[in-house]
Amino acid sequence: MNNNKTKILVVTERFFPEEFIINDLVSEWIKKGLSVSVLTQIPSYPAGKVFSGYKNRFYYKENCKGIDVYRFRTVQGYKGSLFFKILNYINFVILGSVVALFIGKNFDKIFVYQTGPLTLAIPAVVIKKVYSKDITIWTQDIWPDSVYAYGFKKTIILTKFLDWFVRFIYGNCKQFFIPCEGQRNLIGKYTENKNIHYAPNWSFLEDANKDSITLSENFNFTFAGNIGKVQNLDNVIKGFALAQKEKSSIQLNLIGDGSALNELKELVKKEQINNVVFWPRTSSVEIGKYLRASDVLVVSLKDNPIFEVTIPAKFQAYLMMEKPIFCIMNGELKNIVEKNKIGLCAFPSDIDDIKTKFLYFYSFNKAELHGLIDNIRITKDRAFNRVKVINELTRLFLVDV
Repeated sequence: MNNNKTKILVVTERFFPEEFIINDLVSEWIKKGLSVSVLTQIPSYPAGKVFSGYKNRFYYKENCKGIDVYRFRTVQGYKGSLFFKILNYINFVILGSVVALFIGKNFDKIFVYQTGPLTLAIPAVVIKKVYSKDITIWTQDIWPDSVYAYGFKKTIILTKFLDWFVRFIYGNCKQFFIPCEGQRNLIGKYTENKNIHYAPNWSFLEDANKDSITLSENFNFTFAGNIGKVQNLDNVIKGFALAQKEKSSIQLNLIGDGSALNELKELVKKEQINNVVFWPRTSSVEIGKYLRASDVLVVSLKDNPIFEVTIPAKFQAYLMMEKPIFCIMNGELKNIVEKNKIGLCAFPSDIDDIKTKFLYFYSFNKAELHGLIDNIRITKDRAFNRVKVINELTRLFLVDV
């Protein structure tokens, strides 16, 4: 098969103007001369409201930056509602599968970008069953582990259903891409397919705007991204509060929005914690100036086995900014930070350890901080080089395995 004539359909819950790495991958495939279309819903993430300039229609096709995008209706109001969130997942399965039945025959290969629910792969499976097309999945959230990590009780009935469902989806995939090596064994439990390839995320941060800002005159620690339950920011704030009592000239900046935001604001207010500043969510075009103005960048997730084999996408964006990393996680990311000497790590459930590492960072002299930055530059180019990763992912995807 001539790769330049291969027609690819990308199935994804999120696509431009929503800010996800799949946008960058599809754009690069278009530049390489590939024929790529996208099946997705009306953009509404993260606010749970349809983006300005879009109407929540049942179905329509648009051309977005030279890419044919097949969009269908979304369910709004899911930001603060588990009911509407699950309803939106069901909506994606039903409407996505209906559209897939009509357009699926026009494509040679299906590429699923799975962030969030594995159920979004069902429209791709419909195409495979009806039109015998190969499916490749680039999974960002490992099921069923992530379901339990987000608070669902591990009952016998739920476990049996999820195990069956994951085997069903994976059994219909020809190959897999994973952003973290530790996920290989987790996927391997549900499929005998050995075509599992490591494809780490890269930074898709648009850092063309080199404007600078001043966060404060303090030593600035910054977390940017989703402010949800699993980000462990309550422990981060508690550890910071202890450190701030000893060193008043440190500041913790939290940039973003999410389900835990109001709780965290209440925590700061109730405990009268100084120098914790909440900044509104900002675009990928603007976020660079906040990160550049920071001294140390924070990445954190709760102490849960699934997060030990998770590398949050913000990590690569942090590397691009060439700032020391404060990793409040266990597992693979902790190993990367410590092995490459690009920052410090703390145990996510140990508030005293978090406090101690805040103070360690503050105590570093300029030479020590610059040593971390030099290591970051090496790590970024060696392990997370955007061009190298995209080229290898594309080669493996297009090869008939």
